[in-house]
Amino acid sequence: MTTTIQKRKLGNSGLEVSALGLGCMGLSSGYGPATNKQDAIALIRAAYEAGVTFFDTAEVYGPFVNEEVVGEALAPFRKEVVIATKFGFDVNAFPGLNSQPEHIRQVAEASLKRLKTDVIDLFYQHRVDPKVPVEDVAGAVQDLIREGKVRHFGMSEAGVKNIRRAHAVQPLAALQSEYSLFWREPEAEIIPVLEELGIGFVPFSPLGKGFLTGKISDSTTFDKSDFRNSVPRFSPENRKANQALVDLVVHLAAKKNATPAQVALGWLLAQKPWIVPIPGTTKPERLTENLGAIDVALTPADLAEIEAACSNIKISGERYGENSARLIDR
Repeated sequence: MTTTIQKRKLGNSGLEVSALGLGCMGLSSGYGPATNKQDAIALIRAAYEAGVTFFDTAEVYGPFVNEEVVGEALAPFRKEVVIATKFGFDVNAFPGLNSQPEHIRQVAEASLKRLKTDVIDLFYQHRVDPKVPVEDVAGAVQDLIREGKVRHFGMSEAGVKNIRRAHAVQPLAALQSEYSLFWREPEAEIIPVLEELGIGFVPFSPLGKGFLTGKISDSTTFDKSDFRNSVPRFSPENRKANQALVDLVVHLAAKKNATPAQVALGWLLAQKPWIVPIPGTTKPERLTENLGAIDVALTPADLAEIEAACSNIKISGERYGENSARLIDR
């Protein structure tokens, strides 16, 4: 029997999902060796049983294998869940980009097969492609929506101008970008525009790529295939410098009888009612912990305390190395 957890609507799109989704990337790539396929399927199904209805994947995770795992895991209850996947990278020349309309269509057809479904609920442009006008991208997705192959259009890591231009052609249901206590840049320009246009926000890395769990210190070593090894913010000296933020979250967690991860996710949920974080994990116990964040009620006084403390903490280190940073639309 599945549990029911609080639902949220992504902006004005009418797309309703569980207040926390599951980011599935880490099951196949990014954070060390891939999880055994049966264990990955079991974790995704455990999330569904716990009430999660929103699952995030992409063709480039693996590549391809993550979509296959997600498709197989969710097949028994496909109609009860929302699956988001992404196009926009050239898998054969990664991290090259390709958002040509014909390529978008090819990716959609291939993703539908791997996901074992006849419709993609939310189809994101993974990164803005400077070589392709965003109006052409939105038009290509609009065609897929008209054909019934896609339900909703989204973008990832897009800047304000491209959000506005795409939304004018085909309304966006959601923007997916990094946002957490560890990375608050979206508050300046992105969140006000999403609010104005009625677009939902799906923060990835809501736990600061694990940093806000309080389980990572300056002496932590990562697996050689873990991409955090190349992230400037995760150099030992920057981890040490950024410990003050973790200390703040740990302090508040003790006060709320919660874990640091729950406080970090609770803080995001308290920002706007149309924000739906997608923490990822490979461990069933962390999944349960993360979902407990929905019941962590941060009071206005708690939020004010976080705000006051954060204003005195300067975060050290860039979010991405040079190669990845150039793929972010400003």
